[in-house]
Amino acid sequence: MTQSKPSPIMIRHILPQDAEILRQIYNHAVLSSTATLDLEPRTHLEQERWLELHSGIYPALVAVQDDQPIGYATISPFRPRAGYNSTVEDSVYIDPQHQRQGVGHLLLEHLLVTATSLGFHSCIAHIVADHRASLQLHLSCEFRLVGVEHEIGRKFGKWLDMAILQRQLR
Repeated sequence: MTQSKPSPIMIRHILPQDAEILRQIYNHAVLSSTATLDLEPRTHLEQERWLELHSGIYPALVAVQDDQPIGYATISPFRPRAGYNSTVEDSVYIDPQHQRQGVGHLLLEHLLVTATSLGFHSCIAHIVADHRASLQLHLSCEFRLVGVEHEIGRKFGKWLDMAILQRQLR
């Protein structure tokens, strides 16, 4: 018996019906990793607000395989002051069963094209400094390390350094 090839991965904008599976992907990262420094899982109400934020100028893109979301990437405002409006910050989260298969790279590349087409000038990534997979992902997408903030986060009883990476979009 031969194994069938997995279906191709499609990238599209977020849809309202994606909210719950994306919340589950995110909450897995909250509870099991330092990919986010959130300490509490996101509630349904918080996910609804998140969906609204990422349905406009700061979009979320979803990787879909066999009609099932398997990961997502977003851009968010970098800072609240108007002078930072041309800069965004990215986030990428992949379902654990689909990590290390190129899904993150595909999503991040599409996200950067989208951010550029929306007129943004620079993209920032804040990554826990020992999170090798995320660092490698961003470096492979032409981000460069621009600094490290030492012991600014704390999770799982451990102080965490934050690497700052940047990519110019134009």
